[in-house]
Parts: sequence; C-alpha cells; structure tokens
Amino acid sequence: MTPSQALKKLPKVAELNFPNFVSWADVERDISAWLGNSMQDDAAAKLYALESAVLKSRDQKLISDWRRLTTSDHFYYMCTKWFSDGDVHKYFNPYDSPYEAFIAYANVLQDVKLRLEKLHKIK
Repeated sequence: MTPSQALKKLPKVAELNFPNFVSWADVERDISAWLGNSMQDDAAAKLYALESAVLKSRDQKLISDWRRLTTSDHFYYMCTKWFSDGDVHKYFNPYDSPYEAFIAYANVLQDVKLRLEKLHKIK
C-alpha cells in the first residue's frame, strides 16, 4: 500500500507538525547531509534555476533527465562530513570524494543546460 492509498483507506489518528526538516541520517538528524556545504548549495541552486525552463520545454527526455538530478543521493554523495558520519557516507558513495561527486554532477547539469539552450535555438 502506498502512502496515498493509506491516506484514502485508513482513518486519521493524529496530526503531526514538523516545523523543520528531519532525517534518519547522521548525528544531527537534519538535512545537513544533503544541503550542508557550499558544493551542495551551489548544485541545488543551479538545478532549481533550470526547473522552469526545463518544464516549459515539454521535452520529455530533458524533463526526465532533470528529474533524475533531483534525486537526493546526488547531494548525499557531496557531503563533506567526517568522523563516524563520514564513514557511512563513504560506504554508500560511488565516488572517491565529495569533490569528485560535485564535478560529475556539475558536468551533467551543464549538459542539461546546453541541451535546453540548443532546444530553444531550434524553436
């Protein structure tokens, strides 16, 4: 059963209020594993700066690729935390360093941007 199906099928028991983001990850239990350093902030800003133009393009391949870039794993791989939290990040990370993850992500973002620009020149 999906969360949406559960909402439709099951009665509400209580209302929960979470004024701040919460997470299972790391000691802080917040979003700092995904948006806790300048690389992550820069990558997220550049990603969402493209959102409107990508969606307006109606190019399904471009939209699909852009949506894949919103996956939180990409930002997790750029985490620079150390100590016990860092060991967990390294275990799940296919990159040798957070900087390598950032460079790879930035290159793919640039490709999306160039494809978007090319699409607009054609129209």
